[in-house]
Amino acid sequence: MTIEASPSASSAGPVRLGMVGGGQGAFIGAVHRIAARLDGEFQLVAGALSSDPERARLSALELGIAPERAYTSYEGMARAESTRRDGIEAVAIVTPNHVHFPVAKAFLECGVHVICDKPLTSTLEDAYALADLAKSSGRLFVLTHNYTGYPMIRQAREMIAAGAIGTIRVVQAEYAQAWLTTKVEDTGSKQAGWRTDPAKSGAGGAIGDIGTHAFNLASFVTGLDLDQVAADLTAFVPGRRLDDNVHVLMRFAGGAKGMLWASQVAPGNENGLRLRVYGDRGGLEWAQEDPNYLWFTPHGEPKRLITRGGDGAGAAANRVTRVPFGHPEGYLEGFATIYAEAARAIRAARTGAPVDPAVVYPTVEDGVKGMEFIDAAVRSSAADGAWTKVGR
Repeated sequence: MTIEASPSASSAGPVRLGMVGGGQGAFIGAVHRIAARLDGEFQLVAGALSSDPERARLSALELGIAPERAYTSYEGMARAESTRRDGIEAVAIVTPNHVHFPVAKAFLECGVHVICDKPLTSTLEDAYALADLAKSSGRLFVLTHNYTGYPMIRQAREMIAAGAIGTIRVVQAEYAQAWLTTKVEDTGSKQAGWRTDPAKSGAGGAIGDIGTHAFNLASFVTGLDLDQVAADLTAFVPGRRLDDNVHVLMRFAGGAKGMLWASQVAPGNENGLRLRVYGDRGGLEWAQEDPNYLWFTPHGEPKRLITRGGDGAGAAANRVTRVPFGHPEGYLEGFATIYAEAARAIRAARTGAPVDPAVVYPTVEDGVKGMEFIDAAVRSSAADGAWTKVGR
């Protein structure tokens, strides 16, 4: 992969994209837009960018969206775009969690592919219903767990599948931040406000916001299925209604054990997502803040450093590498990889052609697993950390 537009983008034309949410002042909407255009794979042509009509109009104007395609509601957008000959092929949903389900439902029912921010929904019941709807609709559903797009994460996944560390025994995942150490939600912060509101975020706070990223990364890299959890969810900040610190013990099908720590009240941490996986033949270690490096330690041998684009990188990592080694790639490129993979799948869907088996992206099923993880952890914590079965 190169930094220029891919051949598929130039020969078949960009995928026509719409967006719900992500208007003025929204962080994640801007991230999605950058990711969507980084490889020249998408063109943003429509949007319902805010629940406030004037903000929606101004946001669309700033982004160059034609006035007649700047919608005041997602329902109206879904209906109108699905009847246009040049209507959107996919919609990006970048709203708070509680809006994911109704928006995705509206567009799936109108035959539009969905690219949705995580977590999948705000309740497990909605997650199950959305998975059923996505399957019956025949449309693609892409969940933007962007860290799965990092080349060295693809490298670790490929190595584990090839048996490089043997049978997995231990999985350690953590995601530490500091930004909610004080009651930021009372200062007018929009981002903190909805993330700490159960009506908008769902039953989980830190576990839903960043804990699901750590869990998804562990699942993606190892291929393991989670069986049971024993969790302790805490709201350390007085008056906060959702957890801001999480400790979870994990039992995987097949016998592997794991621990997950997610915290948004850990001073000194910025975006400390880390993953360590140990098997009977070796171990792998990766940190998001230094994402171009993967440490591999065969048992009884010195540590080996594998670098993005370097001599030790394999096909899976090189496939999603854009620039030569030594030039950093990270957060935005990881997001862009998910969008590029989505574009490849959407183009295949245009003609009914099979999707290249190398194309990998998180699906609605991955989203359901994330919601099952949140649900089980919340129930376990309410039962004083009792071991709790994951899923139904």
